[in-house]
Amino acid sequence: MLLAGCSAFEATGYYWQGASGQLDILVRARSINDVIAQGDDAALAKRLARAQAIRAYASRELGLPDNKSFTRYSDLNRPFVVWNVFATPPLSLAARKWCFPVAGCVSYRGYFHESEARAEASRLAATGDDVYVSGVPAYSTLGYFDDPILSTFVRWPETELARLVFHELAHQIVYVKDDSVFNESFAAAVEETGVARWLAAEGNPQLDAQFARAQRQRVEFRDLVRTTRERLQAIYESGAPDAVKNAEKIAAFAAMKEAFERVRAGDSGMAGYDRWFAGYANLGPNNASLTSVALYSAQVPAFRALLAQEGDDLPRFYARVKEIAALPRTERDAILARATGDVPMPGISLGN
Repeated sequence: MLLAGCSAFEATGYYWQGASGQLDILVRARSINDVIAQGDDAALAKRLARAQAIRAYASRELGLPDNKSFTRYSDLNRPFVVWNVFATPPLSLAARKWCFPVAGCVSYRGYFHESEARAEASRLAATGDDVYVSGVPAYSTLGYFDDPILSTFVRWPETELARLVFHELAHQIVYVKDDSVFNESFAAAVEETGVARWLAAEGNPQLDAQFARAQRQRVEFRDLVRTTRERLQAIYESGAPDAVKNAEKIAAFAAMKEAFERVRAGDSGMAGYDRWFAGYANLGPNNASLTSVALYSAQVPAFRALLAQEGDDLPRFYARVKEIAALPRTERDAILARATGDVPMPGISLGN
């Protein structure tokens, strides 16, 4: 159970903070019905009632697990439930990986205390890695526990709340050890489809506009990330000396920030990405922060294509994905690449 590069003592401490953090969430959880009936926060009660309706829709209409997940509420008194640490070599887009008994190998390391996450990031940065610390509003325990609605996201706009619930429940359907890109892209595809169907059922023009605005901003952001990744991949794979690569890397990120400022000037809502662009220790975006985004979106087009091949039938789509998930990684990647007639996004790797 040792983590690569960690002492037994450090590994034990890491697992303890994870276990105690998860226990704290569960201990704090209360029935949503009780919170609504006994509380004096009308806004919270209204939002929890909406969360219940979204949760019911997820199982009834999207074929997502029908269990006790998201039927309770935990107030954590902090902005995020965990903080994930991402790291890459300074001239590579290949994410460092950490391996765990249940989750397998993933491209981030999570902490329930921000100070501990930043200490780990500092340690990695001292070795020369690019690092990024990302606050996370929710995560899935893959059905091992009944994940509650959390105070970290319950007051989000309704469309964003629905996205998150659909995404996290999707992880309970399919989860492949050691393949973060597959897992997150699948959940993102389910989330995307689920929100579109939920909005159609709601028939609320205000929600439609809310989602369209947020989706437009996501597309703008991901386009910036994709363009920069492609530019950096070409730089890192070139035969240029490291000094030249470093100079071109700096120029690529400068161009990205300039492009973001232009987009932001025309859409004040893009300010929601300011935290990401600030980067670790306010040093701006880097390889690690780019990787944190790519993990969630690299194979989404392939999963969209698979859903279309299954006639947009979600249960059939889930069954197909489960079959693909059981295959060796090279075969999975090949199937997904063929689904879109494309090749995997360059630089997405879980290697050390």
